[in-house]
Amino acid sequence: MINRIDDETIKYVSILAKLELSGEERERAKKDMGRMLDYIDKLGELDTEGVEPMTHVFPVQNVFREDVVTNSDIREQLLANAPEQKDGMFVVPKTV
Repeated sequence: MINRIDDETIKYVSILAKLELSGEERERAKKDMGRMLDYIDKLGELDTEGVEPMTHVFPVQNVFREDVVTNSDIREQLLANAPEQKDGMFVVPKTV
């Protein structure tokens, strides 16, 4: 294990995470973070030649419909269920 995590790094990370760590917790965090970095290095050794990059495990496709603009005047239908209307608009309570 390469010692890439020092006390200053642990102190900085604990400040960012708003954690107060005891001496024992700092040492344990230093070892844990070192193991994480070692694992990341190990993953870098994998042969990924020919493996297509992906953002999701399953093939994801856009399920949205095409955005098609239509001109329609459905004002009367929209206002049909309005509790109150005036001059073709909804009447709502005044808010300040």
